[in-house]
Amino acid sequence: MVGTRAWGGRRELLGFAAVGLLAYAVDLALFTCLRGPAALDPLTAKALSFVAGCTVAYAGNALGTYRHTHPRGLRPYAVFFAVNIAGALVQLLCLAVSHYGLGLTSQRADTVSGAGIGMVLATVLRFWGTRTLVFRAEGRVGSWTG
Repeated sequence: MVGTRAWGGRRELLGFAAVGLLAYAVDLALFTCLRGPAALDPLTAKALSFVAGCTVAYAGNALGTYRHTHPRGLRPYAVFFAVNIAGALVQLLCLAVSHYGLGLTSQRADTVSGAGIGMVLATVLRFWGTRTLVFRAEGRVGSWTG
């Protein structure tokens, strides 16, 4: 039973990661297209690509990783979107602390703090929020072990 539970946890984590990578690719590709050929300003392009990436991530998790939870209505998507905004804020906070608080202002330092450390912390928050607040399984209340 423990082996089955451990495999289920790994499968959940791998599914979440695969969906996240796909959503990231959609976000990046759309942002690039909106900034380049569409010539939108960077904030509008990023806002639109972020919403598209969140939608792909939600659909992938709802139809794949967490399909057994049967999410219904707009509430799960709204909570999922809020969790993803919180993750984005974590990344921005890491970048702000490093750049403005610690004075680490090189492009490499910004990349490490925002896209490295910030992404890792944001991903942990997103995984926890997604499985605990959005796609709760019956009988599970946020436990990492299922």
